[in-house]
Amino acid sequence: MVEVWVYPILSVLLVSLFSLIGVLVLFIDGELGKNKLMGLVALSAGGLLGGAFLHLIPESYAEFPAGSVSLYILSGVLASYLLEMVIGWRHCHIPTSEDHPHTFAYVNLIGDAVHNFIDGLIISGAYMNSVTLGVSTTLAVILHEIPQELGDFGVLLYAGFKPRKALLFNLASALTSVLGALVALYLRGYTEGITGFLLPFAAGNFVYIAGSDLVPELRDQKEVVKGLVQLGLMCLGGFLMYLVKIL
Repeated sequence: MVEVWVYPILSVLLVSLFSLIGVLVLFIDGELGKNKLMGLVALSAGGLLGGAFLHLIPESYAEFPAGSVSLYILSGVLASYLLEMVIGWRHCHIPTSEDHPHTFAYVNLIGDAVHNFIDGLIISGAYMNSVTLGVSTTLAVILHEIPQELGDFGVLLYAGFKPRKALLFNLASALTSVLGALVALYLRGYTEGITGFLLPFAAGNFVYIAGSDLVPELRDQKEVVKGLVQLGLMCLGGFLMYLVKIL
């Protein structure tokens, strides 16, 4: 019973630490080139799609009524779209520049906080089903968080935040995932079927992020070699999810 609480909390704390990845970037070379960033985006897209199609969706159909699962997957896609539309913010992974400005830093933080809260719900819901599913979901979220947090860090720097302040605000936003995990764990005692909703909902969320935010960025690549490298990294992300499944 203890691990039901310990594993999800430790996982969301680990995910939250990736909000500090900007420190690593500044320490290494002071900036993140577009090629490196697009590589992370490709790896992230493959990890999200692998997490959805190799773990969350098969597990959902195996455990819960097929009609409900399909409806909840669709609701995850639509809810993700609604979140971006209402908040007026989208997951953007391109560093800030004169050609690609970001001016709504605080709106970005609010959107990120809401999304991280949902990540906490999703991770806890996965652990309620099994530890393996919880680990694979956590890994998929981490793969997505790396380019997202780098993008958010760039937005805050562009808005005039000092690096230290930008990192602290990014971390505060990321820690809402802990609140989401606690809410899901608390509701578990009253609603045993919560995982029947969260798992397919998470799958829809992952598919939406990969398909609408990440893949379109990669599709702009015109150089054949770089395009093949990005495809390889997408496959690597999916293969990592497959390894989690078989191990």
